[in-house]
Amino acid sequence: MNERVFTVLVLCTGNACRSQMAEVILNHDLGDRVRALSAGTVPQAKVADGAVEALRLVGLSAADLYPRNVDAVIDEEIDLVVTVCDNAKESCPTFPRPVPRMHLAFHDPHGGPLENFIRVRDEIRARLVPAVREALGLSDSPCPPRVT
Repeated sequence: MNERVFTVLVLCTGNACRSQMAEVILNHDLGDRVRALSAGTVPQAKVADGAVEALRLVGLSAADLYPRNVDAVIDEEIDLVVTVCDNAKESCPTFPRPVPRMHLAFHDPHGGPLENFIRVRDEIRARLVPAVREALGLSDSPCPPRVT
């Protein structure tokens, strides 16, 4: 059976920490059913070293990550937008078609010690992965879920 793969956009302000870690974690943990992308409303110049290292410590690669503006993905067929910071929630753009949205705020570890990135990485895995799974109706059943 060919199961549908949902596209999830994780949106943050700088697209340098939280949204990048969320993209990698969602693609790893839900990769058979979810294609995660990330973008920022005001992207930084590069992904934060702490985010890259926090991912590396659990065996996840950040090699292909780079900050991108939400305009670069606005025309994608997105099934769910997840904002992970309050600023991105407030300035979330209007998409060409209606897209369900979810907001889960995470502390911004940028500029802090590696431990802050690790804590946020673990919170993303503990809170965001199950929330996306639930929002998209993903389960272990063989029936394809529907987004409403």
